[in-house]
Amino acid sequence: MISKTLKPALAICFSILILSSSSWAQQDKSQRASPPDSAMGTIGGAHIKVTYGSPSVKGRKVWGELVPYDKAWRAGANEATIFETNKLIKVKGEKLPAGKYTLFAVPGKDKWNIIFNSQTGQWGIKRTGEANYDPANNVITVSVKPKPSSTMNERLKYQLTKNALVLKCENLEVPIPIK
Repeated sequence: MISKTLKPALAICFSILILSSSSWAQQDKSQRASPPDSAMGTIGGAHIKVTYGSPSVKGRKVWGELVPYDKAWRAGANEATIFETNKLIKVKGEKLPAGKYTLFAVPGKDKWNIIFNSQTGQWGIKRTGEANYDPANNVITVSVKPKPSSTMNERLKYQLTKNALVLKCENLEVPIPIK
């Protein structure tokens, strides 16, 4: 009689163990196809941090195809890209108060719009595939010019220089001036 009740109980315990271990594995973000990355630095006395998912090119044409022109993009992969500053800065002349923002971009062949949005913590895209943001929460939007990269960048990378945040991916660099 004990074995009749013990077998189902063991099967249930084993199933719970398997399911919980697979959920633990899902929480290891470094194992994602687009692992998390960050860039940190100081520009004009402000400490800046960008946290993003870093997708790979994998032989694909990124700009204008994988990431369409003239549509809002989460500026990374997975969760929406986060931009933080501890002091007021100027992004291409526009004042951006100290705080935490979601960074979106609208890529174009000759011009990109960079959007700093006050809503944070959301997944980067909606189920429909559109960028997951409400334009009513846009704090500032600036237009910048992309330029060819001197090297092929297999992974999306953000870099902070002494006067800009630079997005690099595939054969393109997008400098975003900051003071």
